[in-house]
Amino acid sequence: MTEAEKNELVERAELLLALRRRGLLDNRVMRAFEEVPRDRFVDPAFRDLAWADQTLPIECGQTISQPSVIASMTQALELDSTHSVLEVGTGTGYQAAIMGHIARRVVTLERYRTLAHSAAVRLRQLGLANVEVIVADGTQGLFARAPFDRIVLTAAVSEVPAPLIEQLAPEGILIAPLGPPDDTQTLVRLRKPGEGREGQAMERRDLGRVRFVPIMAGIAASL
Repeated sequence: MTEAEKNELVERAELLLALRRRGLLDNRVMRAFEEVPRDRFVDPAFRDLAWADQTLPIECGQTISQPSVIASMTQALELDSTHSVLEVGTGTGYQAAIMGHIARRVVTLERYRTLAHSAAVRLRQLGLANVEVIVADGTQGLFARAPFDRIVLTAAVSEVPAPLIEQLAPEGILIAPLGPPDDTQTLVRLRKPGEGREGQAMERRDLGRVRFVPIMAGIAASL
């Protein structure tokens, strides 16, 4: 084993320990973090920071979120092997890979073709056949595959788009950064009422302050 490989193992172990200390208690999520090589999902220029708990820039002016935020979001989804998940905002595909190690199926939507193609290649190389990347307007979801047991937004919204609420199954969970696009947001967890209780408000739990890039409607014309 080379010195670089030894250092990577140490950095990876330190990140996993830090996630435990920050409240990652779900063993399924922890195993997924152990199995997904984050260094495969970051720009080569930032490869030495792959296991640092920080946000990093990626192509198309987007970012890959810090692992602790991804861990918090994924744990709050309460995923299991029966769930169908919709992700809005694929990015490099890292969070989709994490969820793909737990859920039955993950459909992830990306408005940038460049990001979608690269993510699909990575996910295929890692053998995650249950994760599908689709170029689409994430604000509209994907009615053709609905309903989804879980929906997660990786971009900030001032309010959750109505089509996503419609596509969430009864008793389903939705995670989103809610707030102004040019400031910090609140990461919220919404649970949809069960069948027969459609008139009730969604149950909300705030998970903490975050900062995400704003969601953008439509499909990018050139990237």
